[in-house]
Amino acid sequence: MNRMLSLVCVLASGMGVAAVAQAAPATTPDPAPSAPVAITGATKIAVIQFQAAVGQTNEFQRDIADLRKKYEPQEQKLQTESQGIETLKKQLQDAGATVSDLERQNRMRTIDDKTKALQRAAQDLQASEQQDGQETFQQVGQKVFDVMQTYSQQQGFNLVLDASQQNSGVLWLAPSADITKPVVDAYNTKSGIPAPVNVPSAPAPRSTLPSAPRTTAPPPH
Repeated sequence: MNRMLSLVCVLASGMGVAAVAQAAPATTPDPAPSAPVAITGATKIAVIQFQAAVGQTNEFQRDIADLRKKYEPQEQKLQTESQGIETLKKQLQDAGATVSDLERQNRMRTIDDKTKALQRAAQDLQASEQQDGQETFQQVGQKVFDVMQTYSQQQGFNLVLDASQQNSGVLWLAPSADITKPVVDAYNTKSGIPAPVNVPSAPAPRSTLPSAPRTTAPPPH
């Protein structure tokens, strides 16, 4: 019944840079928009693991910990009910031929009703957890997007790709082009929210894409 352990994975599904950017409120266009400025010279491109970036922020980890606390009593209640059903099953099995057919049918009906009620309650709880988790990701993700945009402009990047998406098109990545950790650090500094206590620190986000090979001089003969 401990469904919160998979909450982060569930809520982040499909929530990349594009999803967060599309959810941003539309801005009023200027009355007379200026002509687009052509990019001259080499295009400077960065890559970010956006889902990992959001998940690594102190604010998101704090909010997810709060959600765990919020839903823990309900999960414990469902766990207790599940154990009660297992007890009824064992009691019926141990009774064997000592109970009448009518009594057995009544017990089986009770077990079936309790099982169905438990399944419905578990589904409702999971839906609530997922909704709250997705809303939390969206709220933090929008602010991470803003920090990423500012950081990229300051560093002179012309384009940022989200490598956390399955169809990102990113096949190769030099470590210097991965801005995931710098964006997370910049966000944590801006938010001023400390890392959650009593929570194992997650590893720094790293790209899962192959890095540039290191070249070394050949050994002397």
